[in-house]
Amino acid sequence: MEATGLGLRRTVVPTGVGPVVVHAGRASGSPVATVLLHGAAGSWTTWGPLIAASDRIGLPLSDIVAIDLPGWGESPGPVPQPADLAVAVAEAARAMGYPRWRVVGHSLGGVIALDVAARFPRETVAVGVVSPSGAGARAVTRRLLVGTVRLPWLAGMVVAMRVLRGLGPLAPPLLRLLRRTGALHSLARPLFRHPDRVARAVTGALATEIRPTAFLAAARLSRTHDDGVWRRITCPVRSVRGAHDVFVAAADSAAWARLMPDFDDRVLDDSGHFAHVEQPVETLRALREVWAADRVAPRSRRGRAERRGRPAPTV
Repeated sequence: MEATGLGLRRTVVPTGVGPVVVHAGRASGSPVATVLLHGAAGSWTTWGPLIAASDRIGLPLSDIVAIDLPGWGESPGPVPQPADLAVAVAEAARAMGYPRWRVVGHSLGGVIALDVAARFPRETVAVGVVSPSGAGARAVTRRLLVGTVRLPWLAGMVVAMRVLRGLGPLAPPLLRLLRRTGALHSLARPLFRHPDRVARAVTGALATEIRPTAFLAAARLSRTHDDGVWRRITCPVRSVRGAHDVFVAAADSAAWARLMPDFDDRVLDDSGHFAHVEQPVETLRALREVWAADRVAPRSRRGRAERRGRPAPTV
């Protein structure tokens, strides 16, 4: 999806971890940015369906700062430490003129979004996470064989990335061949609840963004991530995930609810790992509090516990 068609412009922002490519725009005059962070198999373009859906339902997302994380998209690597990456995200938002932000991340981007909120609690007004990578995913990176029992598809992806990295310069032409023959569309089936409904252009774009070196570097760095830092988060955190997500452990949301004072997890019955691609309207509605947030006082733990795990509202 073209950036100009979504009202975004490409900018290169210098940060402490190197240059970062940002697609930003749709300014409303608000001092609060909508920062979008992609996962470990994608780029800023994975947010295209969500942005387009917000226009279709008449509630357009504004003040967008969609970032290509270091090592993906157009941003060069290497993949930095999580703490340094959180600072770079804040630097990118400030470079676009925003002193505060709501930050929304998918998969690995969800972890980074939470790190941003923990490091910059005063500047972060809300966090939204879509199928965030939790302790279950990190267990796979630490002990592949043991993790295979809990999340076999994710373990399989780690193995596939190792094979692709081992192929070196042969990997890109192989991926292009798989894309041309349609095989890649079939290989992407575990990512989606209804893969046949996902446009080939979407799965093709994911193929283009497969970066084995960056993926494995991020997996290696995640092994020592301290989720305890998320206790510093004071803003609302809203999570949405697909009921058929094969990359997220069911126990992750309960663990996160114990760490964050205002956490709410919602499940979409008809999505896999890419809920914002398969069900963008439902994802927008599940995260409605994030889009509307400015600065909201945390709710009680009791209220949070009562809301935890309830299904997302129907369309």
